[in-house]
Amino acid sequence: MLKRIISATLVVLLAAYPILVFLGLQHFEVSQICWVLVALFAFRLALSSRQVGRAIGVPMAIVGIVLAGASALLDSPQMLKFYPVVVNLCMFAVFAYSLYSPPSMIERLARLREPELPNEAIQYTRKVTWIWVAFFVLNGMVALWTATYASMATWTLYNGLIAYFMMGVLLVGEICYRRWVLRVN
Repeated sequence: MLKRIISATLVVLLAAYPILVFLGLQHFEVSQICWVLVALFAFRLALSSRQVGRAIGVPMAIVGIVLAGASALLDSPQMLKFYPVVVNLCMFAVFAYSLYSPPSMIERLARLREPELPNEAIQYTRKVTWIWVAFFVLNGMVALWTATYASMATWTLYNGLIAYFMMGVLLVGEICYRRWVLRVN
């Protein structure tokens, strides 16, 4: 039970990464916030190495440790801004790989709810996986731009709010579309 609480807390904290970085830098020195982030990523790494999602959790935790450690050593928050780029790159890699090594990621998720999918549903899930692949490419490019050229406030706004909002719109839009298509057919 405690492990689940810790794992859920880490997921929430790391999802709020841009906001944690922004607020942390308002109140603490760069090295202080960086070492807190290294500790969070180290906990995530320790938990990810034993979980089903380790294929993506382990690399993202390692990169988080490297970026936060580099920022601490350089005494600059600049490297911290590249973590959302890495997250998008990892998600892109996982979703794109699933298209070439079926089942697609969306099919895998769909099968959690409905183990027996008809061929039409499998084809549909492949198309949705392609949409997510495109999303992660575009979102990663904007995250890279904000990390490289934007202010910390703009970076935080995009990566801590706008990107999540767009993911939510894509997810809810796809669910609504799927329900509408299934109802019509």
